[in-house]
Amino acid sequence: MAGLKEWFKQDWVDIGAKKKGGGFKKCGRKSASGSKRKYPKCVPAAKAARMTDSQRRSAVARKRSKPQGVGGKPTNVKTFAKRTKAAAGGRMQPYIGSFIKGNLGGVKVSNPSLVKYYGKKIMP
Repeated sequence: MAGLKEWFKQDWVDIGAKKKGGGFKKCGRKSASGSKRKYPKCVPAAKAARMTDSQRRSAVARKRSKPQGVGGKPTNVKTFAKRTKAAAGGRMQPYIGSFIKGNLGGVKVSNPSLVKYYGKKIMP
């Protein structure tokens, strides 16, 4: 249970509500209907400090775009979004394995030692 105790001891802040002097407002609000504050996206202060401005904006936007409080439960979104194919360099598939022999756009690539071992049966 040490993990849960640590979780409760952390200083939780709302990354969607910046303070004028720097930092973020404490997490939570009195009531959703009577509050002027928008739906909070809460993270530990240590995590908020190491997030970039665009990461904070992205997390807050993803949380606020979801329907809030469905079924009486809070809305959860991941703090860090998954990287898309375009963000990973536009590669469609990761390169796995060794390239034995082939023609890549007119450039001949081969590994003679592997061609000797596997023979011609692999290449079309």
